[in-house]
Amino acid sequence: MIELQPGKYRRSIIRVWLGAAIGLGLFILYIVAVSFNFFWLFGGMPDLITLENPKSELASELLSEDGKSLGKYFFENRTPVEFDQISKNVTDALIATEDARFINHSGIDPRSMLRVAKGILLANSSSGGGSTLTQQVAKNLFETRSEKYEGFLGKIPFVRTVIAKTKEWILSVTLERKYTKTEIMMMYLNTVSFGNNSFGIKTASKTYFGKEPSDLEVNEAALLVGMLQNPTLYNPLRFPTNALNRRNTVLAQMEKYNYLSEDQFENYKEKPLDLKFTVDGHNTGPAPYFRESMRGYMRAWVKRYNEDNGTDYDLYTSGLRIYTTIDSRLQQYQEEALNEHMRQQQKLFDAHWKGRNPWADESGKEIPGFIEKAVRALPYFNILKREVGEEEAWKVMRRPYKMKVFSYDGEKEMTMSPMDSIRYYKRFLHAGMMSMDPRSGEIKAWVGGVNFKYFKYDHVKQGARQPGSTFKPFVYVAALDKNFLTPCDKIVDAPVPENEYNPTNSNGKYSEQALTLRQALGKSVNSVSAAIIQMVKPETVVEYAHKLGVTSKLDPYPSLALGVSSVSVYEMVNAYSAFANGGYKTEPMTILRIEDRHGNVLQDFHQKQIQELSATVAYNMLYLMRGAVEDPGGTAGRLHSYGITSGNEIAAKTGTTNNQSDSWFMGMTQNLVSGIWVGGEDMTIHFRTIDLGQGGRAAMPAWGIYMKKVYNDQTLLQYRKGPFIKPENYVLDCGSVKSDSTDTYIPPSRSDDEGVLF
Repeated sequence: MIELQPGKYRRSIIRVWLGAAIGLGLFILYIVAVSFNFFWLFGGMPDLITLENPKSELASELLSEDGKSLGKYFFENRTPVEFDQISKNVTDALIATEDARFINHSGIDPRSMLRVAKGILLANSSSGGGSTLTQQVAKNLFETRSEKYEGFLGKIPFVRTVIAKTKEWILSVTLERKYTKTEIMMMYLNTVSFGNNSFGIKTASKTYFGKEPSDLEVNEAALLVGMLQNPTLYNPLRFPTNALNRRNTVLAQMEKYNYLSEDQFENYKEKPLDLKFTVDGHNTGPAPYFRESMRGYMRAWVKRYNEDNGTDYDLYTSGLRIYTTIDSRLQQYQEEALNEHMRQQQKLFDAHWKGRNPWADESGKEIPGFIEKAVRALPYFNILKREVGEEEAWKVMRRPYKMKVFSYDGEKEMTMSPMDSIRYYKRFLHAGMMSMDPRSGEIKAWVGGVNFKYFKYDHVKQGARQPGSTFKPFVYVAALDKNFLTPCDKIVDAPVPENEYNPTNSNGKYSEQALTLRQALGKSVNSVSAAIIQMVKPETVVEYAHKLGVTSKLDPYPSLALGVSSVSVYEMVNAYSAFANGGYKTEPMTILRIEDRHGNVLQDFHQKQIQELSATVAYNMLYLMRGAVEDPGGTAGRLHSYGITSGNEIAAKTGTTNNQSDSWFMGMTQNLVSGIWVGGEDMTIHFRTIDLGQGGRAAMPAWGIYMKKVYNDQTLLQYRKGPFIKPENYVLDCGSVKSDSTDTYIPPSRSDDEGVLF
């Protein structure tokens, strides 16, 4: 019989407990050392303030006045949503796949860790990962594995991973104490990457299915959740089979954890991917030209705001919400109208120049070396010339390759050289169109070109071209406001011998008839405008144009009467608005307010107005310009065919420059002022006949199409038809002195023996 020594097992048990206690103590000491970055060995960790105010890169969003998204500014395309804004299908799929015990654990799941350890020991790669959702939030949101939090020991490969994992455990426990499970889940869903520059569930839903996250079906939610394991490997665009298999794995997990019945699982796994992929990029979405114009403004605003307030906002990462004055409905209708009109104009232009190149001089002959000159002006060509020499640079420019090009029937893939592509694009007509509410100065629609992806140049504000006869109202208003004329005075359509400037009319003839100012402006008679600018002096016209809103340099010569100094659509719409709002110059508004990511208002914007004309003079100008629409021979008479003139008052002006290089139309109603320019990229590219190139044909139809759409929308009652607001006690007084021979009113300031003004 073997005798056991007393205390033998007791000593063993004590050793075990002692070893466990020492191990636990060392583990606790290790945790404390990591938490406090003992001797800077482990690297720092996010502090309490950082944990309570987690930051991630959020796209700043541009919003229309009626709450629609116009686009974003971002490095990472991310827009957060709340828990009640996502489908339950998403959270069910996420928990079933990524962290089945998410609701029950406190940030660390021992069972998952044991499963992973067992998998490592048994070399079982399918054992899954041990990180909980909370740990993944700690890693993604607080960048625990970045150099920012790396200590001396972090430079050792395996040790680095252990320390990072430890930090994630510590942060997970802290996060679980500070946030609810719902908040932690939303931190995760709002920050993870879904590939294709889509960050967060809201952006992913829009990118892959074109819908809000609240509308995601089970199979759609399963696809997105499945991508989280590896957004590249399970990218449904590049690897659809991988994505489909992974989606079905997620569906199987949902069945396993009773989120789906067996029948539902069998049904959903048979569904196709059915993607509606749209990249939310800088070239897509509504109002891209406006959005790009606002980018420069907002960058300057952010810089100024930070300097004044000691903040560190960033346009691309701070999640600012920029509420603009744009009305998404007006913007849509203007884009549609311009596209419809320019598509037709391009067909006419191509047929007009069929078999010939449209870059021609005044005699209609092709300009030699036009394309070569355009190539020499390219920065790319000049860089190439410096690098490889001029001879080789020309070879590169003439070497064909496959490229995608713009067409009105969609992108086309063609084989052409860079020089061929320049020839191709030079044949396109361009356009710019803008609308503004004259009462508030709010810009409601802005279309800077025919296609932002291929033509970045903004023809609303960036571009400036000769306005032609649309400049004439500034000549007329100077004469009215300076009391040289009254609305009913008449001027003979004929050259004046003593005038230094006697332009011909568009038909090359003079009618020799005495015309009222309304008739002369409505028919756009050049000789009358020339007579008036001689009367009031060009410097006075410059003064009035500038004080009403034109900011471009204007040359004070008599030819200014026919619009020879270049201006932008933006300036013209702004200046014309003073006629429609009682003589007030209103500074154009593009932004209503700017908020931070939490909804705090950083700045409100308010209209700025100054009265530059009396209400009577402003209304008199509207009366004169209504002649273009209402009177026989008016240059805008074709507007009647759009069904928008009945029960309505429209003041309008067409404009055409030499050789039909620029076609303009300005249209005003009581509550909307719009302007449009149409022309080639170069002034040498134009229609050869005024019948095709005049403003009334090349520009005005876009306005007619646009306004018809506006009037047909019953939600836009604020822009309904109606008369202009007449000033109180307004009386159209044409004077009391008449010429017996011509029956023409003679203003007291000027007259001649025949009683006719020249």
